[in-house]
Amino acid sequence: MRVDGSLAEGVGSGRGGNGETAAADISGAWQRVKRRLRAELGEDVFASWFARLELQEVSGGVARLTVPTRFLKSWIESHYIDRVLATFRSEADGIESLEVGVRGAMAPARPGAAAAAKPAPAPRPAASAGPANDLPEPERLARGPAPEGDLGGAPLDARLTFESFVVGRSNALAHAAAERVARHDGGPALYNPLYFHAGVGLGKTHLLHGIGHAVKNAGRRVIYLTADRFMYGFVNALKTQSALAFKEKLRAIDVLILDDVQFIQGRSIQAEFGHTLNALIDAGRQVVVAADRPPTELEALDERVRSRLAGGLVVEIGTLDEALRASILQSRLEAVRASHPAFEVGPAVAEYVAKAITANGRDLEGAVNRLLAHATLTGAPVTLDTAETAIRDLVKNREPKRVKIEDIQKLVASRYNVSRSDILSERRTAAVVKPRQIAMYLSKVLTLRSLPEIGRRFGGRDHTTVLHAVRKIEKAIGEDTALCDEVELLKRMLQD
Repeated sequence: MRVDGSLAEGVGSGRGGNGETAAADISGAWQRVKRRLRAELGEDVFASWFARLELQEVSGGVARLTVPTRFLKSWIESHYIDRVLATFRSEADGIESLEVGVRGAMAPARPGAAAAAKPAPAPRPAASAGPANDLPEPERLARGPAPEGDLGGAPLDARLTFESFVVGRSNALAHAAAERVARHDGGPALYNPLYFHAGVGLGKTHLLHGIGHAVKNAGRRVIYLTADRFMYGFVNALKTQSALAFKEKLRAIDVLILDDVQFIQGRSIQAEFGHTLNALIDAGRQVVVAADRPPTELEALDERVRSRLAGGLVVEIGTLDEALRASILQSRLEAVRASHPAFEVGPAVAEYVAKAITANGRDLEGAVNRLLAHATLTGAPVTLDTAETAIRDLVKNREPKRVKIEDIQKLVASRYNVSRSDILSERRTAAVVKPRQIAMYLSKVLTLRSLPEIGRRFGGRDHTTVLHAVRKIEKAIGEDTALCDEVELLKRMLQD
């Protein structure tokens, strides 16, 4: 039965008959499945792995699901397929099994087929098609090191070098540490591991690419990986029974650079990351890591991995002060003028943009692109009025304060005259249960942590307990004006 309502085989007793009715039933069941997964796993996990999971059809008791990439297919099959199947069975009769395919790479499904069509292999490029870094990830992993020693990581961006990095007070230490590590060519590795953490658009990825370029130009072996490429490479190696070669490849390099480490998930993948980290550091090889928070706040990672990451040099890249924003903006404007000589932005406009956009460097680049579009499309000069209109949405895009679960627990405990240990305990008196549930609710609303993660931070509770607390407080604040005002006050206190 295709979800579009075309006449096909019914699912379970009482669901056959009218094809459109049956299709509507199964479509509704699938939406309920996704809602349950979102509630049980948390918004961050759901958005990462299930937001793009779609139901293609149900036929012969087999529900065929699709995702846009092979990485998502491998990850869901390895970690969540049983959970999705159990949830689907509870919402729809007659579902016996699930198959996951890649959209655009699947042959048309046949009713009653025993297996989903396999993704079509990526075509191999012609001999003149450029370096190994331009190949799809599975192709690069299968081919091994290129003659020049390239190990098939994510490609380095040619624009992101030390020369193009604008140094200011908030990033001077990070820049100095990155250059020192990149230029080091003898003896034990420095600051191992070197760990950068910062919010979005503050320059940590730029520094990682800068290190990669400098190390590669010095003739040393380097691999740059994002967290999703590391996970995909490991899962793919397990599936192709080449895990040993994958591990040896990673551990035979001089410098490993890993970005967005906060996204590494899965017990086996975290274990392999920890083993690789230990092997490289113990062998005196350099490891450089970046994330959006310090190692101690990576609750999803194994404690031993967090401890090893925190054992090197941990450097925070701070927010951009006005002087640094002005320098970054001037650098971007000069780069644009190289290809658009007629593009002019006066000092008053540049000063306004640097003062108005405070979040990150990417927003500054977005502002330059908007001003360029205005100048080239209208032919009119860039004035303060046009600049204000062009960047209005970026000015509103202020980065919110990062709220920690520990801060929520401490504030709520203080507000309700209980101790934080009471909130984490097994006590079930009314004086403790209410603040505990409010703290759980605020943790779900104000942080990106999943329900299981929040449960672990509240004395090792199950995610269903957290979900019950969230729903109960949501209902209560809709009925009790005083409680609603109290919760809003706590939110403001935590975010200010």
